[in-house]
Parts: sequence; C-alpha cells; structure tokens
Amino acid sequence: MQKSIAPAKALQGSISLPGDKSISHRYAMISAIADGPTRIKRFPAGGDNQSTLRCMEQLGIQVERLPEEVVVHGKGLDGLRASTSDLDCGNSGSTMRMLSGILAAQPFSTTMFGDESLSSRPMDRVMNPLSQMGAKFSARDGRFPPLRVDGGKLTAMRYAPPMASAQVKSCVLLAGLYCEGETVVEEKIRTRDHTEIALREFGADVTSIGNTITLQGRPNLTGNRELTVPGDISSAAFFLVAALLLPGSQITIYGVGLNPTRSALLDFLASIGAQAKILDMGQSCGEIVGDIQMKYAPVRGGLLEGAMTAALIDEIPVLAVLGAVSEEGLTVKDAKELRVKETDRIATVAENMKRMGIEIEVAPDGFHIPGKQKFKAAQCDSFHDHRIAMAFAIAGLAADGPTLIDRAEAASVSFPEFYDTIEQLSS
Repeated sequence: MQKSIAPAKALQGSISLPGDKSISHRYAMISAIADGPTRIKRFPAGGDNQSTLRCMEQLGIQVERLPEEVVVHGKGLDGLRASTSDLDCGNSGSTMRMLSGILAAQPFSTTMFGDESLSSRPMDRVMNPLSQMGAKFSARDGRFPPLRVDGGKLTAMRYAPPMASAQVKSCVLLAGLYCEGETVVEEKIRTRDHTEIALREFGADVTSIGNTITLQGRPNLTGNRELTVPGDISSAAFFLVAALLLPGSQITIYGVGLNPTRSALLDFLASIGAQAKILDMGQSCGEIVGDIQMKYAPVRGGLLEGAMTAALIDEIPVLAVLGAVSEEGLTVKDAKELRVKETDRIATVAENMKRMGIEIEVAPDGFHIPGKQKFKAAQCDSFHDHRIAMAFAIAGLAADGPTLIDRAEAASVSFPEFYDTIEQLSS
C-alpha cells in the first residue's frame, strides 16, 4: 500500500492512543500462565500483539476477544500444552524472544517462525542465557528463525546480559518462574521494567535494587483480575515530534504510560527546549499514567549516547526527523541495537533522509544529522518497518509537498489507526 502524506500547517486537538505494545505482550503471556481469567482493557489491535495472542491460543489457552477487552483464561504455570503446529510470530521479535523463556521450561518442543523481517533478526541473544539454564535450541545458521525450543527442567542462575535489552532480561525472568530458587539479572544499563511490574501484579516475588532484579521461582501467579493497558508512549512520540515540527501546534494525548524507564523521551525533549506538560497523573496496575500536552517550540537538538540511547532506542527514528529541523542537529551514538531491529534502522533512516533531501552522516553505531534543514517531498519506503513508516509520515507533514510512503501498511503492526490519527489532528 502506498500512502500520500500532505503537508500540514499545524496540528490541533486531543487524542487517545492504542495500548502500550510492550506491556500488552507481557500481560498476554503472564495471564496465560496465571490461574484464572484476566480481563485486559485497551489491548491493542496491532499485528504484533495479536501474534502473541494467537501463539497463546495455539498453546492451549482460551482467549476471548470482546469489543472493549480481551479475556485470557490462564491455566497456571504448568497449564500450557504442545501446539499441533508451529507458532507464527509474524513480525514480532518481542513475541519470539520473550515467549522463548516460557517455552524453555515446558515438557515439550515448539518451533516458532515469522515473516521475512523477523527471519533475519538474531535470536542467539535469548538462546545463550536460556541454554545456560538448561534449554536446548536449534535455529537457522545457529541464530536465526525458525527457532525450535526443546523445553525441559531449568536451573536458576545469575545472568548479566552483554547488551541492554528488556527482551533478554524478560525471557530470563519468565524462564526463572519455573526454576527452584532465585533467578537474578544484573543489568549494566537499566531497561524498561514492565515485566517486573506485571509479575508483581500477578503475585510473583520480584525485587529490584539498583540494576539487579531478583525473582523467586515457582510463584503462585493469580489471575481473576482486570488490567488496563496505558497508552503507548512510543506511539505518542510521533505526535509529540509532529507538534514540534509545525509552528502553532498544540495537542493533548490522554492516558499515556509514563513509566520512568520509558519517559526518558519527555526528559530528552525538555532538555532540548520542548514544552511538554503533564496535565494529570495517576497509577494503573503498577504503571504510572498521565495526559501529555505539547505546544510547538523551537528545539536545539543534541546528543544521544550511552544509557539515554538505550532508553530511547525505539524513538530514535522519529527523533532523527526532529533533529533535522532543530537548531544544532542530532548525534546518536551507542545505537548498534538499531542494526537488528525490524530493519537496520540506521540504514533505513539514512536512506529516507537522503530521499527527502536531508544531509546525514552514518556511523557503525549511529549517525549525525545537521540542523536547520528542510524536508523535500519525496517517495519514501517503510522497508516493512512500522517505525520507519510512521517516522517519515511525520516528516512528510513538514515537507514542501506531498510525501509518498511505500509499504505504508507496516504501521499496522503497532498502530493501525496511525494515518487516521494524523488526519484527525491535521483537519
């Protein structure tokens, strides 16, 4: 599908966003291995989260899809059953990597596969720690999907991930649920803690001291609860940036998740001159939630490196768009993780920037985009990557003519309503 994005003078209005993709994956998986039904409100309709639900159904879990909620009928830690066919994870690396932790402890074997993009993404980062716990794997070229997991009895361990990855941490913790004793993950750089929060909500004993997370094995995970998924701050990033691109803009986004391990986005935007306001703040199911108002303001640009790069890894494509129009530009370092996302996001950001007439200097672990540039109308490509599709649709709002996005349907992986939301705020 090709989508045409017309330039906009300003964005005005209020919106609500789909439920947070990261949290929804975790709720679906943990509720499946808890005892009793869990009602999940604002569960997103995006392809990635639906892949997780379908996988849980193939493993013997009943899922009700109702108009306002999803109900997952959990069967307890030992309630999953072998699937009669391979599990299709679609485009969702989160599904494959985190579900590997649960499947590693099952008394049966499972094979997971995905689309062309997922088939090129490395899985050895989860295979390695889970193998140390006792699981066995086979994969194409030793690290790529399809991924076969031969489950069995696991042994708790202390693990220090070599990269900053919430998915790796999560797969180890989910595997640790099935172990006797303590499973400990020691992070060098703190990553999003949605798994720890969700496990506590279901009754697991999880403690976090600094960057060390300790989980007590074999907990009684209790369903029979109602959860509400906060709005996705990674989705909010596109519209916050759009408001900063277009003079005269003012938008309000309701019910956004403001978890401190994710709200680094707001900290960074404030540090470069943005004027975001939190209008209301509360707590839902252990997660901080609030409304965000953003008004147009010129921004300076800046540097992303180290822990800040890790915290904003999903937002970097759209921050690159903002960097191009900022006063000083944007430099991104320590972002090798971008090379193994749905696409090589350093390469795909650079390609589309060049098509739109934007100067960019690429490095192995990041890039530099000089500031004070203007976007030209162009034909861009999502390369089947939802965040690339959405980032350059936002760039199109500030271009000098209509911008075409090839394979624009990629946005539906996380945000099926994305283009309708742009039109709502532009009208």
